[in-house]
Amino acid sequence: MTAARTAQLVAIDQSGWGQPFRLFQPGNLAFWVYAVGVGGGGLALFRYFGPGADFYRPALTGGVLLFGLYLIPWLLLLRHHNRYTAQPGGLLATGFVWGGVAATFWIALPANSALLEIWAKVGGTQFAADWGAGLTAPVNEEFGKALGLVLLIGLAPRLVRSAYDGFIIGAFIGLGFQVFEDVLYVYNGAAQSFGVDQLGSSLQIFLIRGAFGVVSHALFSAIFCAGLMWVLGRTPGDRKVVRGLVTMLAAMVFHFAWDDMAGIAGGRALLSIALPFLIAAVELWTLFYVLRHAARQERAWIRDLLGPEAEAGVVDPALLTAVSGLRRDRRAFRKLVRDRRKARHLLEAAGDLARELALAGGHETRRVAYARAELLRLRHA
Repeated sequence: MTAARTAQLVAIDQSGWGQPFRLFQPGNLAFWVYAVGVGGGGLALFRYFGPGADFYRPALTGGVLLFGLYLIPWLLLLRHHNRYTAQPGGLLATGFVWGGVAATFWIALPANSALLEIWAKVGGTQFAADWGAGLTAPVNEEFGKALGLVLLIGLAPRLVRSAYDGFIIGAFIGLGFQVFEDVLYVYNGAAQSFGVDQLGSSLQIFLIRGAFGVVSHALFSAIFCAGLMWVLGRTPGDRKVVRGLVTMLAAMVFHFAWDDMAGIAGGRALLSIALPFLIAAVELWTLFYVLRHAARQERAWIRDLLGPEAEAGVVDPALLTAVSGLRRDRRAFRKLVRDRRKARHLLEAAGDLARELALAGGHETRRVAYARAELLRLRHA
């Protein structure tokens, strides 16, 4: 067996790519914790919305429809980033439901209410208004969402292995939390205005929350959960405790900054205007920094998966670098090919071949042969 073949089999084993996901596991404690969390969250959701559902129906309907549409570009974006040793849709949907139902209504809603009352008693009403949200939400919400990642590790230990897995799954968990919380804000806004102009209120909240949603819970959880995976170190050489803890703390600091922006600004108008843009810029820089470093292990797995194909001449060196590399590598490959469409198809075909090899466990199958033939056809077209 060649060194490239050995590396390919190790990559398949370590990445878990191609392993099926099954939620219903009655013999697994993680399943029952998940079921209790989602069940308890669903009951709390019904109790919260139920009494006013009829009266505030226009607001609830508008919120669900608007933020349902809001999901579409998010899902397309996350699908694009879920390209390295991609996670199955069922696992990602399971994370989304945990974030939206369990983390929001089972953990965050009661915990936030209790802690805000404590801050008001300890520091007074003004202190609670200025700092209570930032001292509360970043703790219980980030750890509540991350509990979903821990449960998914218990449910699918072969699938959830790297910091990049944590990044993608965390983004889906945070997106679930974000969307359900936004609908909650729509409902509360309608209640505060006593049901006046419910659709207008829904649209206003949608525009505000939607605009800042890019740097909200999906981002917080992606960063936090990537950091948690570095702390756990579930693949050889991937345990980086200090980096992981700093990354988790950064997500909590960003959450704190958004929630307590008024307290940080201290009534200074210019700072109040500048802070959202400054915080957003730092968040996005951190997001891409974490994304780049979290994907290193995944890129190495892709390279090892396609190593024997490169030795056989199926995948040329430039394509191997591009499919397992960064954006600049893909950009350089497009320039080399001089045909943007063909370059995209080649990258997709190489990714398809890697996926089929992983699904087949490195064995030769009809699907692997077809993916290889399709790649060769595109290369010589």
